Amino acid sequence: MRDKVTRLFVAAAIAEACSWLALLVGMLVKYGPPENELGVKIFGPIHGGLFVAYVVLTLAVARLHRWSLLATAVALVSAVPPFATLLFERWARRRGMLGVERRPVRETVRIG
Repeated sequence: MRDKVTRLFVAAAIAEACSWLALLVGMLVKYGPPENELGVKIFGPIHGGLFVAYVVLTLAVARLHRWSLLATAVALVSAVPPFATLLFERWARRRGMLGVERRPVRETVRIG
């Protein structure tokens, strides 16, 4: 269960960042020369749903992995600026906050 929720959190962090990109492109089209609101109408609700999913999964993962209040707050605030969820997820992974150890560096072996 813990691993599944953690994987969902990582997926939500990535999806939320991707939806930010889609929404920004939609806003560029809406307010740019084409003046077409279709992108915002499509990606606005998608981004909103992924934002809510990220927040809920952040709270669940914070409880499961016993994050500090500060780490939880930083994770929640990272949902606001574009692409910050990716930065937080990588930061948390490097520090072992997601229960995933860093991969060991592979050593090269010379033959001969």
